[in-house]
Amino acid sequence: MAKIADVVEKISETVVEGYQKIEDAFTEKFLTEDGSLKTGKIGEAVAEGYKKIEAGVVEGYKKIETGAVEGFTKVSDGFVEKLFAREGESVEDAKKRLSGETEAEDGDEASGEDAKN
Repeated sequence: MAKIADVVEKISETVVEGYQKIEDAFTEKFLTEDGSLKTGKIGEAVAEGYKKIEAGVVEGYKKIETGAVEGFTKVSDGFVEKLFAREGESVEDAKKRLSGETEAEDGDEASGEDAKN
């Protein structure tokens, strides 16, 4: 029975050594020192292609976002100008007044003179 155990142990050692050689060869061929995959020229070309696609998608999104924000701002400014701005008041000044960002000038807001205008 001891001979069978010795043979089985020898076979298992040989199999493990064989797999270790395969793993070492794979690692040497396909992995860099930090464990990342070696891509080669084809992999680099694919990665470059994806980077270009990514840049195009981001650029397109930014253009859409900018257009939407500019459109909203234009509509918002139109409403402020038509509905809330006082005569001779700029849209920016009206926005500041409406948001409460302006300080009381000459006591106008504190005395309630704004409500009269």
